[in-house]
Amino acid sequence: MPALTAIRGFRDILPKEADLWREVEEKARQVLDRFDFSELRPPIMERTELFQRTIGAATDIVEKEMYTMEDRGGDLITLRPEATAGMVRALIEHNLHEGGRATKVFCLGPMFRYERPQKGRLRQFHQLDVEIFSDPGPHADAEIIVLLRDFLAELGLTNLSIVLNSLGCPVCRPVYRENLVAFLEKRKGKLCPDCQRRLGLNPLRILDCKSEACQAEVKGAPTFSKFWCPECQAHFGVVKSSLSKLGLAHELDERLVRGLDYYTRTTFEVRSGDLGSQSAVAGGGRYDGLCRELGGPDLPAIGFAAGLERIILLLRAQKPKAPKGPDYYAAVLAPEAMESAFVLVQALRARGLRVAVDWAPGSLKNRLKRADKAAAAKVIMIGPNELASGQATVRDLLTKEQVSLPIDKPEVF
Repeated sequence: MPALTAIRGFRDILPKEADLWREVEEKARQVLDRFDFSELRPPIMERTELFQRTIGAATDIVEKEMYTMEDRGGDLITLRPEATAGMVRALIEHNLHEGGRATKVFCLGPMFRYERPQKGRLRQFHQLDVEIFSDPGPHADAEIIVLLRDFLAELGLTNLSIVLNSLGCPVCRPVYRENLVAFLEKRKGKLCPDCQRRLGLNPLRILDCKSEACQAEVKGAPTFSKFWCPECQAHFGVVKSSLSKLGLAHELDERLVRGLDYYTRTTFEVRSGDLGSQSAVAGGGRYDGLCRELGGPDLPAIGFAAGLERIILLLRAQKPKAPKGPDYYAAVLAPEAMESAFVLVQALRARGLRVAVDWAPGSLKNRLKRADKAAAAKVIMIGPNELASGQATVRDLLTKEQVSLPIDKPEVF
């Protein structure tokens, strides 16, 4: 019988990669703490209705990509394809918006979509999701874009660009939609089958279609900026001027619509020049009507999601580094050294040091090879001679210098 392997589109994060993942997650928490965000951990599975009502029943995610099943009670449940819907549901259910201040929350974790696996895109993928509720102003939009920039910059990523658009509001967006539909109806026969269907359900998504034929047909489509109401124009103007005052370069992309139905006004992406056609590293926007749609209060909101797999790809390409090894590797060289080594190792760990050890005794040559493979900084050798003298031999694997230190005094190591 052949050995079992991981499901297609799902992958193991191996120990040699985990240090880099942890670095990204810890940097995210540091930056978010500076911006006064708190962590929220919603479940990875929700009622299917939640995603149908928030993402939009006519989106590719809901129609083609969700992992949906019927539980034993007959309810339809879905592995979350994105995090915002669950964050909003939790906000409403637990009244997190009460208190008079903006609610600023984030979550880190896996999402699930059934789509074709490719570089930087898997069926189980991981995102950093960041949300601000109850702040309708443009400075909240600018702040969350600055936060995203700071996070990526402090990781050391380069060759990134920020693109913005405004999708209008319930006042001006229907007018734009009407004009877009009129433009596309004349070209319906040249659109792909998916976009022909979208024309009556979600025509804005046609602007984001990856089909070359559809991209050719929408080149002359109406642009959002010609239909913005005065309020949307003013709001977007403050977002752009706030970013400019900080020297944060950005550009307008009037084809940027994002993939979900709930976005309004400001929408944005951070793109990398090192990822090819799948260039988006992170993206988001404002979704002022979503809380109301889910039966909650009419709260304004803005947020973004950053794909950790793509960030890891960029980090590995831009600043590859060897994983950090343990501070010490304890080489037990004889059975009678086991107890002394055990006590010393635990004492060193209690001091916060990282110590690797193989408890089965072995030869010095074999143990030094293992220490090298583990990328340990130093080796502690305890054998019959060390037990007799009460002094462990400690070798620095970089300088090759050796010292003798008392086995019963871990504080001097």
